[in-house]
Amino acid sequence: MTLEVAIIGLYRVVGSLPTLRWPLAGGLLAIFVDLTDLYWMNVLDLGGIPDYQMFDKLAHQVYLAVFLIVALRWRGPERVISVVLCAFRIVGFVLFEVTGERAVLLLFPNVFEFWFLFIAALHHFRPAMAWTRLQLAVVLVPLIGAKEVQEWMLHWARLFDNLTFLDALDQIRHWLLGLIGIS
Repeated sequence: MTLEVAIIGLYRVVGSLPTLRWPLAGGLLAIFVDLTDLYWMNVLDLGGIPDYQMFDKLAHQVYLAVFLIVALRWRGPERVISVVLCAFRIVGFVLFEVTGERAVLLLFPNVFEFWFLFIAALHHFRPAMAWTRLQLAVVLVPLIGAKEVQEWMLHWARLFDNLTFLDALDQIRHWLLGLIGIS
């Protein structure tokens, strides 16, 4: 294990812990920390991360476990669906680790992450909602669709494989400047 793996791993763990106290804000922070570890990989030069895909998937398990701990406090379909979606993703994670095929992650998308954030937001802004099956379907179908698009971009099309965090920021800057007419 390199010093870089240890520092970024600790960063990922600490970044997920606020979720235990503040599910919505902490969940968003955990996702932000997950996305910005690439920045730290680009900036730090402390031995690198030998297998980033494996490291990233293991680090995901930390914040997903924290999300699950919070979701187990919920009741009714929110809790049941959380457990099912988390278990589904764990199966996908294990199959990915066994096969090494990123396409497996398309078959087992991490819908739990989106579901958790949606329910955390719902609890924050509108607590104690009673669910119907239709309402659950209306929520889950777009969440599944959005997550499949994201998984496709990441693991099938591999749109971001050769893009560093700093390159991505530069592309966003160019796009934003183009929107306001500055080249």
